[in-house]
Amino acid sequence: MEENNINPLGKEPVNNLLMKFAVPSIIAMLVSALYNIVDQFFIGRSIGELGNAATNVAFPLSISCVAIALLFGIGGASAFNLTIGKGDKKEAVYYAGNAAAMLFLCGTVLCIITQIFLTPMLKFFGSPAEVLDYAKEYTRITSLGFPFLILATGGGHLIRADGSPKFTMICNLTGAIINTILDAYFVFGLNLGIAGAAVATVIGQAVSGFMALYYLRHYKTVTIKKEHLIIQKKYVGRIISLGSAPCTNQLAMMVVQIIMNNSLTHYGAMSIYREAIPLACAGIITKVNQVFFSFIIGISQGLQPIVSFNYGAKKYTRVKKAYKTAAVYGLCISITAFLMFQFLPRQIISLFGDGSDEYYRFGESYFKIFLMFTFMNFLQPITSNFFTAIGKPRKGIFLSLTRQIIFLLPLILILPLFMDIDGILYSGPVADFVAGTIAITMILKEFKNKIYENSPL
Repeated sequence: MEENNINPLGKEPVNNLLMKFAVPSIIAMLVSALYNIVDQFFIGRSIGELGNAATNVAFPLSISCVAIALLFGIGGASAFNLTIGKGDKKEAVYYAGNAAAMLFLCGTVLCIITQIFLTPMLKFFGSPAEVLDYAKEYTRITSLGFPFLILATGGGHLIRADGSPKFTMICNLTGAIINTILDAYFVFGLNLGIAGAAVATVIGQAVSGFMALYYLRHYKTVTIKKEHLIIQKKYVGRIISLGSAPCTNQLAMMVVQIIMNNSLTHYGAMSIYREAIPLACAGIITKVNQVFFSFIIGISQGLQPIVSFNYGAKKYTRVKKAYKTAAVYGLCISITAFLMFQFLPRQIISLFGDGSDEYYRFGESYFKIFLMFTFMNFLQPITSNFFTAIGKPRKGIFLSLTRQIIFLLPLILILPLFMDIDGILYSGPVADFVAGTIAITMILKEFKNKIYENSPL
């Protein structure tokens, strides 16, 4: 009990702890979102509707990069820390080395596959004919950055595992800032258009990747040598087992994105909006919504260590207070996003270039209808992470799948059969409302447990 009293997680005010742990996570998530939204901004301003649609078509590949990065990044970091905790540095270094090697190798393989199967891949992702050339030009270049993107993103988790979260943040920020500056110079200064934005992205990712590589060569806890980079089945198997959950979530998102793109293209062609407009608007709104979710996911990640420690220390009142504090922050951010999406949709869309009357009409409808229940969207991720943090992973995994896979995916396929393209728009609020309602029900049931009454602060 003495240790619990000394550890700040069990003693400091919950609000201060949440800010301390959530802010770095929010910054990391925002940097990731910045890469996507900066390209969207400059391409939209220079190319317009077709350029915005092209980046949306390529987006599933970005998600696949994140999936690989989480698989070997989180998996490698977890295996490394668990082994270090046992005092076995000789074994731990192989996990770090094998994870780093797999990150770069898989990035290289994905790049090669993309280059070889570029056209059929983009068509599979939902690209209409008028968007295909732009999507090919953008993706052919950005795929060259996949090894660096995956190494920087996944390597960031390995760097955190070594006790250097600030270096991870600096690494990501540096790449994002370089990308932003070069985007403006290449797209507007040199008039390179969509190719310029793609080159800027690759350069930013390469800088972040080399920074991560530099750190890994100067690891503090252990020294990673060439023999530790030789891939071995027993180490890679353990890494994959520990990183499969976050990877699976990303892959699920990719599946939803692909089906969404194809549905928008199919039903858009049958409407006044045609094929490109729904894709372009969905691309913008997805990236904007990603910024909002960066705050929510950051809060949910910041909540995890506070809840885990205090639940283990049987300080259940602090556990409940931590969840409520995170939920209040999440609600405030969600309401702010909801008001912006409902009352400023045209202004937000205009930031990403001009378009036709139909373009603005569909974009405004997408914001107002698809994101109608944004004010509830904090519930599912925060509650899902809460259950995982208190050692109830099945409930956490179930909640993490509710919105995207269990509800949104079937609704995208079913509702348009009766409502045409409007069915896609209404699939969003239905999925959000049901997922939010389930999260509320599960957390209220959890807090009815008597352990949350009269426990120490």
